[in-house]
Amino acid sequence: MDEEYLEAVLDVVAAIPAGRVMTYGTIAEDLRDALGRGGPRQVGTVLSRAGSGVPWWRVVNASGLPPAFKREEALAVLRTEGCPLSPDGARVRLGDALWWPGDD
Repeated sequence: MDEEYLEAVLDVVAAIPAGRVMTYGTIAEDLRDALGRGGPRQVGTVLSRAGSGVPWWRVVNASGLPPAFKREEALAVLRTEGCPLSPDGARVRLGDALWWPGDD
């Protein structure tokens, strides 16, 4: 795996504030602008292989769902951070929670 891309993904994820999220796709879009490569699957691969030291639970899919294998854990942490969730608590309300690097 490309070390520069791996570090860039981890840096973006580490910067996501508590209670906010990014999608795999928005991270990929941000890095395509900066590095000219990568996509949502590559972001997911980085997080699955090297993401344990960053707030991985703040990265969700385009439907607002955290990774299936750790969904309940991620939703519990997001809930404690005050992240806006759907009424049933099963997904993130992206319209209210999405963050972009440079946002305050």
